[in-house]
Amino acid sequence: MRQDPAPPLGLSAGAGGRGAGPDRSGPGRTGLAGGQREVYFKNLSKQKQKEVMEKNGNNHKLRVCVATCNRADYSKLAPIMFGIKAEPQFFELDVVVLGSHLIDDYGNTYRMIEQDDFDIHTRLHTIVRGEDEAAMVESVGLALVKLPDVLNRLKPDIMIVHGDRFDALALATSAALMNIRILHIEGGEVSGTIDDSIRHAITKLAHYHVCCTRSAEQHLIAMCEDHDRILLAGCPSYDKLLSAKNKDYMSVIRMWLGEDVKTRDYIVALQHPVTTDIKHSLKMFELTLDALISFNKRTLILFPNVDAGSKEMVRVMRKKGIEHHPNFRAVKHVPFDQFIQLVAHAGCMIGNSSCGVREVGAFGTPVINLGTRQTGRETGENVLHVRDADTQDKILHALQLQFGKQYPCSKIYGDGNAVPRILKFLKSINLKEPLQKKFCFPPVKDNISQDIDHILETQSALAVDLGGTNLRVAIVSMKGEIVKKYTQLNPKTYEDRLELILKMCVEAASEAVNVNCRILGVGISTGGRVNPREGIVLHSTKLIQEWSSVDLRTPISDALHLPVWVDNDGNCAALAERKFGHGKGIENFVTLITGTDGPECLCGSQGCIEAYASGIALQREAKKLHDEDLLLVEGMSMKKEEVVSAAHLIQAAKLGNSKADSILRTAGTALGLGVVNILHTMNPSLVILSGVLASHYVNAVKDVINQQALSSVKTVDVVVSNLADPALLGAASLVLDYTTRRIY
Repeated sequence: MRQDPAPPLGLSAGAGGRGAGPDRSGPGRTGLAGGQREVYFKNLSKQKQKEVMEKNGNNHKLRVCVATCNRADYSKLAPIMFGIKAEPQFFELDVVVLGSHLIDDYGNTYRMIEQDDFDIHTRLHTIVRGEDEAAMVESVGLALVKLPDVLNRLKPDIMIVHGDRFDALALATSAALMNIRILHIEGGEVSGTIDDSIRHAITKLAHYHVCCTRSAEQHLIAMCEDHDRILLAGCPSYDKLLSAKNKDYMSVIRMWLGEDVKTRDYIVALQHPVTTDIKHSLKMFELTLDALISFNKRTLILFPNVDAGSKEMVRVMRKKGIEHHPNFRAVKHVPFDQFIQLVAHAGCMIGNSSCGVREVGAFGTPVINLGTRQTGRETGENVLHVRDADTQDKILHALQLQFGKQYPCSKIYGDGNAVPRILKFLKSINLKEPLQKKFCFPPVKDNISQDIDHILETQSALAVDLGGTNLRVAIVSMKGEIVKKYTQLNPKTYEDRLELILKMCVEAASEAVNVNCRILGVGISTGGRVNPREGIVLHSTKLIQEWSSVDLRTPISDALHLPVWVDNDGNCAALAERKFGHGKGIENFVTLITGTDGPECLCGSQGCIEAYASGIALQREAKKLHDEDLLLVEGMSMKKEEVVSAAHLIQAAKLGNSKADSILRTAGTALGLGVVNILHTMNPSLVILSGVLASHYVNAVKDVINQQALSSVKTVDVVVSNLADPALLGAASLVLDYTTRRIY
C-alpha cells in the first residue's frame, strides 16, 4: 500500500495529562503466534517495570479481568489479552465471555477465543432474545444479576471494558458498585446512536481511560476526567492491522467469495440497526440491498449485530433472497484476521459499522458510510458519507464513485504500538491510591501539550541521511534533540542499500516506543536531484552508485505505515537552519554545505565550486602534495596506512605550509565568489556555511565579499552553522513542519 505524501489526520499525541500521573510510553483467530509475541514484547524493560510496580504498591501480580461481549470488541481486546498473557510475571488474566458470543445465530464467536488459546474462566448467557428495545434493557438487567457472583469469585484488581455496548454498561456498573477499578477502552469518541450515551456513561464509571485519538482525549478532558488517568495509546486492533502481512490473502478471498473473484473486484457489506431510529435504518438497509443487487458485483454481506432491529433486518435480507443470490455470500461471522484481509483487498466496503470508518482506513480501502450511526467519528479521506439515502440511486451513485479506488493509508486511530503503551500504563497503576474518582473542574486549558513528556511522545520524526559513505537513521524530537542515532556503512548496490534503510528504520521505529517518542513520519535527506512530490530520487552523484529513478516513499511507507518525505541534502540543511539554527525567524537566507562530495566535479560538469572547495576536492589536492613529499611539515606525522584527507591539508596550512595554505585560499576564494553571485541574484539577508569545512572558509568568504560584492550586499552577515547534524535535523523538519500544522 502506497502512502500519500500528505500525512494522515489524527493520531499524533501521546499519553494525555500532566503531573505525577501514571507513566506513559507512548483480531476468528486473532493474535500473533507465540514466537512473534515474544519478539513483539521483548523490548519492554521487565526489571524497570517491576520496580515501578513495587513503587506503586503492586507487590503481587496484577489480576486483570477482561470481559468480552461480541466479535467486534474482541478484535480490540485480543491484542491486549495477548500482551497480558505474554508477561505472566506481572499479570494474571481472567477472561469472562458474555453477550452475543454465546449465541448460535451470531456465530458462537466464543470459539475464536478458545482457538486463540485463552482459558475462558466464565461464560454468562446474558442476552434476552427479542432484538428490540425492551430485550436490550432486560439483557442489561440479566447481566447485572449474574455478574456480582463472578466478580466476587475472581476478585480482580482491575477490569478492562471496551466501547459503547449495552453489555459493557452492565459490566462497568457492576464493577464500579463492587469497588473494582475499571479501565475503559475507546472512551471519548463520538457516534450517532444510543451508543454515545452508553459510552459516556461508562466513562463516568471508569477510573482509567485508554483512548485512540487526540480528539477523544480532549473530549474526556472536557468531560472533567482526570487527565493524569488518560492514556492516548491508539486503537489496539491497529497493532494487528498494521502488522498484517498475510501473503496468501487470495486463499482467504476465494474461501469466502468464490474461486473466480479477483482483488479489488468485490464488496464487503456490514450494516447494523440504528436503535434510536429503527424504522429509518430498515429503510436504508433495504435501499442498500437494492443498490448492491443493481451494482452487480460479488458481495460478502455479514449479518447485523444483536441490537434492537436486527431481526427485522434479517427478514429484509431473506425477503430479497440475499442468502441464495448468486452475487452474494451471507455469513454470520468472519474471523478477524481473515476479515482484515478481505477488507484490505476489497473494491469497496459499505454499511454503517465502526470498522469501516476506523480500521479499514489503515488499508486505504474506499468506504461508503450509510446513515447516522457513525456521525461524529473521525474519518480518513477514504470514507464517503451518505447521510440520508432517500433513494436507491443515491447509494448506487456512491458505489460508482467509490468502487475500485485506492486511497492513502490512514493512521487516525493508531500507529501499531498501542499494546506496549497500555501494558506500561497498567503496570504504573497505583493500587494504594484511593478508589474514589476525582473530577477536574473546570476543564484543562488548551496548552496541556506543553508538558515535556507529552511533547516527546507526540512530536517526533524518523530522520534518514543517505551520504556517500555512511547511512544514518535517527529519532529526532520536536526541539531538535537527537534521541537515538544509528549509523551503518552505505552499501554499494541499490538492493542492499534499500534493504538496510528498511531494516534500520524498522528498528528505530520499534525503539521509539521505549524512549517515549511517537513517530509522525519519515524524512529522508539524500544527495542528487529529487522529486519531493513523488518521493523519488531522480539522479544522484557518482558517490552514490545505482541511485537514479529510485522510489523511496513507497517501500518505506509500506513497511512502517507512516508518511514519508524525501528531499535533497542541501535543501534539508537549509530546512534544519530555519527550524533549529541561525535561520530561525529569518525570512530570506542561504545555506551552503561545505565538505560535501565534489571532485572533477562529480555532477559531471567542470568548474563547479565543489571541484575546488568540497572536502573531496581538498583531499585530492592533499594527496597530490603528499605524493610529491610537499605536504608534511614540522609537527606533522602520518602512519603508513593512514589515508590522506582534507584534515591533513588544513593542519599543514596551520603549521606554515605555504602550498597547503594557497590551496585553501583558492578554495575559499572559489566559495566566496559563488556566495557573491548568490548575493547579487537572490539578495538574502543571511548566508550560513554548514559542514565540516565551514569554519575554515568563513573568513575567506567574508574577504571576497568585501572585495568583490556590490556595496549594497557587503553588510550581509556570513555565519558558521552551529548544528551538529544538519542533514538529519533537516530530514526531521520535513516531517515535523508538515504534521504539526494540523489542528486537532
